[in-house]
Amino acid sequence: MNTPQAQAISTKRLDLLPLHVEHAEEMAAVLSDPALHTFIGGTPDTPQALRSRYQRMTAGSADPAVSWLNWVIRLRDKSCLTGTVQATVSPTGHGPIAEIAWVVGTPWQQRGIATEAAQGLVDWLSRQLVHTVIAHIHPEHRASATVATAAGLTPTDEWHEGEIRWHRTIRR
Repeated sequence: MNTPQAQAISTKRLDLLPLHVEHAEEMAAVLSDPALHTFIGGTPDTPQALRSRYQRMTAGSADPAVSWLNWVIRLRDKSCLTGTVQATVSPTGHGPIAEIAWVVGTPWQQRGIATEAAQGLVDWLSRQLVHTVIAHIHPEHRASATVATAAGLTPTDEWHEGEIRWHRTIRR
């Protein structure tokens, strides 16, 4: 399998830019609200901790068949970062599968940014010959459920670490 590499993705209002370690300082501020961790746990990273995390993420998976794809979300008209989207693309017997996630900083929420970014990501993944897209969403996280629905995912009966598995099959 040819593993995909993160490329810039443009939507109506957003640029999804491949993650770089240099994004850590601005993203630490974007992700600094402890409320963002209500459903995912943990606490906000310092700029230094985020820089270390981004170094690991941009180094890629130890498994050459698995792609770690990470983007920052830039709101084009404000020229500022507002969050991240990511996809882990893995091979299966039926073709590549992508597990996706998103986070948008508190000041930028309720503006459709996560929805637009997730839709842009899923559209891009469909062009990479990914056949299935998965997300895991806390059952009480209504905003993420709304984003997943807008990106064409539907909830399943499957649970993973306290979260519901959402699924979308890409039709060719």
